[in-house]
Amino acid sequence: MTNPCRRTALWAATIARAAVAWAATSMAVAAEPAKSNRPNIVIIMSDDMGYSDLGCYGGEHATPNLDGLAAKGVRFTQFYNTARCCPTRASLLTGLYPHQAGIGHMMEDRGHDGYRGVLNRNAVTIAEVLKPAGYRTYMVGKWHVAPGLGPKADRATWPLGRGFEKYYGTIAGAGSYYDPAALVRQETLITPENDPEYRPGSYYYTDALSDNAVRFLRQHREESPEKPFFLYVAYTAAHWPMHAPEAAVAKYAGKFDAGYAPLRQARLRRMKEMGLLPADAELSPGAEDWDAVPDKRWEARTKEVYAAMIEIMDAGIGRIVGELKASNRLDDTLILFLQDNGACAENTGRQANKQPAPEDLKPLGRDGLQSKIQPPMQTRDGRWVRTGPGVMAGPADTYIAYGRGWANVSNAPFREYKHWTHEGGISTPLIAHWPAGIRPDRSGAFERQPGHLIDLMATCADLAGASYPLEKDGQPIKPREGVSLRPALNGEPLARAQPLFWEHEGNRAVREGDWKLVAKEGRPWELYNIANDRAELHDLAVAHPDRVKDLAAKWTAYASRADVLPLGAWHAQPANRRAGAAAKKAATPDDR
Repeated sequence: MTNPCRRTALWAATIARAAVAWAATSMAVAAEPAKSNRPNIVIIMSDDMGYSDLGCYGGEHATPNLDGLAAKGVRFTQFYNTARCCPTRASLLTGLYPHQAGIGHMMEDRGHDGYRGVLNRNAVTIAEVLKPAGYRTYMVGKWHVAPGLGPKADRATWPLGRGFEKYYGTIAGAGSYYDPAALVRQETLITPENDPEYRPGSYYYTDALSDNAVRFLRQHREESPEKPFFLYVAYTAAHWPMHAPEAAVAKYAGKFDAGYAPLRQARLRRMKEMGLLPADAELSPGAEDWDAVPDKRWEARTKEVYAAMIEIMDAGIGRIVGELKASNRLDDTLILFLQDNGACAENTGRQANKQPAPEDLKPLGRDGLQSKIQPPMQTRDGRWVRTGPGVMAGPADTYIAYGRGWANVSNAPFREYKHWTHEGGISTPLIAHWPAGIRPDRSGAFERQPGHLIDLMATCADLAGASYPLEKDGQPIKPREGVSLRPALNGEPLARAQPLFWEHEGNRAVREGDWKLVAKEGRPWELYNIANDRAELHDLAVAHPDRVKDLAAKWTAYASRADVLPLGAWHAQPANRRAGAAAKKAATPDDR
């Protein structure tokens, strides 16, 4: 008679061998991923776009792929960013308010913890949280949460140093779409011409991001089909400069010749018809008079290129979705699309370049790094980049923003733009698509609960079953600020106990329930009931002084604990300039 212990051991060995064989078979069938209750997660973010630019949010641009995700998913009507590119990226990645992550302004150290200009080590990224939970972690696109761009930059502050396994994109915040500055694969600075892993016939940065995202997904199929993944796609479209291939721009020729006002009115009408806004929603005042525009063809051209940039991005998102379908992963993948701030009213490149072209311009060659993110600069093939009125946007040797008039259209029906904490600066679409996790009856639904970037970390950790750490590498980690959006995906209430807060460049706001307190730098508080007045046209501060006092006190408490103070720290001279000034003074003889 066989010994019972021996029978148990043999049985265990048989099970182990079967498990190994099953695992090997599963690895071989890449197109049939192992089922899991934990979804793959794809976060896609565009740059410098307005609330109503997408077709599914009322815009006239062709965005069929995003519209398709919205039609089968959920659209949030009151989702918020932080009003600026780098603070938004810091908040998205960490689940903290941007100052807590060290990026209350831009990539310069202003001498205070909330304004160090680099993602600090008291914050963890979504990749750093999901990776220990068994997720593969990939990123393509704009990083913009680290100051160093050149060969000597600290790689520990780049994506691979913050939890991502694979990266292709730009460390910088802007640049040419034909020859991006600070272009990186993994941790190596490259150029469009010397990258051995991606050699398209014609290089365009938005396409490069989409193509490399698809490439990472295909590699995932081959390398680890049994594992879930997190993919962060950070497009620069449609940030200035207005760059797009002529073939893509041509289809929009003449479509915007009527100017700003008709487009704003048409957007408002569509937003009401689709139920995005109530029937009595008002339109904020127009920012520019089309009749006063001196060169209407030049002005319309910038909008035509902007539209083409958005359409190219949407087509790339379609390729990413197509790869998820091909790998049988679309149903088990949560796709989130949002924007980093409101539309941009900056005038970059809208004045003539004051610096003439050098007489000794030479091509950069295949290995020469593009060192400039904006003019004065040259193209890779040695042409001087042109700016200003009359220079038709689109080609590589141009560099022009689309200006305040079109930004006012993009943000319709809201007030203000990128930089400000009024609705036009901080409102973003959020499209959530997840067939396996969102009830079928929610397809195409609007979700009207307010949400914020700080909620994305909580959502990802919740869905991944990942633990948010109290410390990492010996450093204490700040408690995350947001709440999981999982309930809202299916129409259930969020467990939010605190108001939502903002500060950028002295512009500040707090949102609690339907009430929003908001102010520009150096200006008094304004009070709005957002449920009745999303365009912020009827200030109720005088009528409700007690509510103003209460919300202002809550904002001050937030600012005190979240490294926002001292208010106005963004004006401080960066540490590197202070050091340079001190050294110069020390080297100058005192002849007083």
